[in-house]
Amino acid sequence: MIQTPALIQPDRGQPATAIHLVNQAGFAAWAQRLTPGQRAALEAQKFDGSGYQVAIVPDGEAWFAVGGVADPVALSSWCLAKLSETLPAGTYRLASGEPGAALFGWQTAQYRFTRYRADENAAGARILLTGEPKAIDPAVAEARAAMLVMDLVNTPAEDMGPAALEAEAEQLAKAHKAHLSVTKGEALEREYPLVHAVGRAAAREHAPRLIHLTWGDEKAPVLAIVGKGVCFDSGGLDIKGAAGMLLMKKDMGGAAHALALARLVMDAGLKVRLHLLIPAVENAIANNAFRPGDVLRSRKGLTVEIGNTDAEGRLILADALTRASEENPALVIDFATLTGAARVALGPDLPALMTRRDDTADALIAAGREQDDEVWRLPLPDSYREWLKSDIADLNNAPTNGFAGASVAGLFLDRFVGDDIDWAHFDTFAWRPIAKPGRPKGGAALGLRAAWHMLQARFG
Repeated sequence: MIQTPALIQPDRGQPATAIHLVNQAGFAAWAQRLTPGQRAALEAQKFDGSGYQVAIVPDGEAWFAVGGVADPVALSSWCLAKLSETLPAGTYRLASGEPGAALFGWQTAQYRFTRYRADENAAGARILLTGEPKAIDPAVAEARAAMLVMDLVNTPAEDMGPAALEAEAEQLAKAHKAHLSVTKGEALEREYPLVHAVGRAAAREHAPRLIHLTWGDEKAPVLAIVGKGVCFDSGGLDIKGAAGMLLMKKDMGGAAHALALARLVMDAGLKVRLHLLIPAVENAIANNAFRPGDVLRSRKGLTVEIGNTDAEGRLILADALTRASEENPALVIDFATLTGAARVALGPDLPALMTRRDDTADALIAAGREQDDEVWRLPLPDSYREWLKSDIADLNNAPTNGFAGASVAGLFLDRFVGDDIDWAHFDTFAWRPIAKPGRPKGGAALGLRAAWHMLQARFG
């Protein structure tokens, strides 16, 4: 991961290459101010002000850069990302205006995952100056959080198992003087039976656990953040096909989002009592794997008939949400790569959002739009609760009718959140299949900034 603080620096008048921003509508008038040679350089590079275009223009013995954007005076998170990706190493400032929201994409555009292979084509850091120094720390913190998600999700399961998630939480706890407790073994089987059942077939080095970090003033409102930590999902005995398993290293993407959001909360000193809960498992296949048709008892006491062992994420979240609810939280937020149905409905870029309260949904949707991290609300219809019925248990984890899979999974989780608790559920993909400026292919933070800015507005 790029060391992001170096990429954004306060503008103290130091030498820097200018970046001019134009759009198609204003390009012709702007270009008239240039010399014939400069216009010829732009024409040679086929630059006309279209979005994400980049050109370099000679200026005596020096040069300046030009970027095409939709609106030069209202930049999105991604308006400077293509410039950040393609310009030579060096220091830059905008010829007019301030980067604002584009500070985020300037940093994420330079993200590279280099754990297993060096980036031989690395261009060196592209540094952006801003005359708004107070904007630097928040922008850096958000970019670092997003890139933490990318790093964790991009790491294969052999190196990002339950123990590795625990190590990440431990590092976070030490950095912020938080308390960390980890429940494993017989205690896990007794206290979090669904987490244990899903993860018990994994090898000893990938043994299941419940990771619980607490931080903040005990008298402050309780904020519970829960993340699905299925470090690899074979599908269990209802085994996935090869194509379905290919990206299952990302099935701990919810845990990655939860860790990143918790770090933002603690870095900012938000006035909350934070409870971070990550049920961490590998859904493996062995002679002791849980089976279709089994009936498992949850921490809450509800019994669950297993209709499909590949619907395991909701099982481990059920125990974690039950534990979170025991703290009488002001708000519970969970992140999970939970259903393919959400992706069928919304594609890879839009996390499905489900909430009990309209005002919470409205706040998250508004924050997402403002931060270029849009989410889309799906319903939790009471009429669909009957689909979770079992003939022999309180619930079935995987109804067979195939309808409204994301909402039905949300309704399953809803049974394990305490009555009247404000709760928001993100069914996120945590992966970007196609690269876009500032958004590399691979692990992706989707819904993270929406949640963070909503939390700042509510508790800040």
